[in-house]
Amino acid sequence: MNPLRRKRLLIILAILAGVGIAVALALSALQQNINLFYTPTQIANGEAPVDTRIRAGGMVEKGSLKRSGDSLDVTFVVTDFSKSVTITYRGILPDLFREGQGIVALGKLNADGVVVADEVLAKHDEKYMPPEVTKALKDSGQSAPGLNSKPAKEG
Repeated sequence: MNPLRRKRLLIILAILAGVGIAVALALSALQQNINLFYTPTQIANGEAPVDTRIRAGGMVEKGSLKRSGDSLDVTFVVTDFSKSVTITYRGILPDLFREGQGIVALGKLNADGVVVADEVLAKHDEKYMPPEVTKALKDSGQSAPGLNSKPAKEG
């Protein structure tokens, strides 16, 4: 092999190695920041990882909301009408948070099977429900109260 071809081959190999390392580092960073969605049934069945940031969602059970009298601690139960999971949160809940409505909580599952949330997301309007919650309810054979099976046309 002549020296010019050898030099070109080494440059190409160095570029490919650099691109490979960059892709590996990017994928590693993305994997650490991913928040997978779990339904209450999946959490109750032990499918959700403990001490890893997850998104848990479903319908807030009526009568399950308990507020602490002397702090911002809140405890409530989320269900997919098959199984339920308890969620604790410290902070101010969104204005649109209501019992009987769909929510998504971001936090970590502890060893007791309780999701310790650091963020709670609520619906946008009366007909909106987070897509993950809608899919989870459909998968469990339930439909969310007050939702039509077809989305309303805009216009």
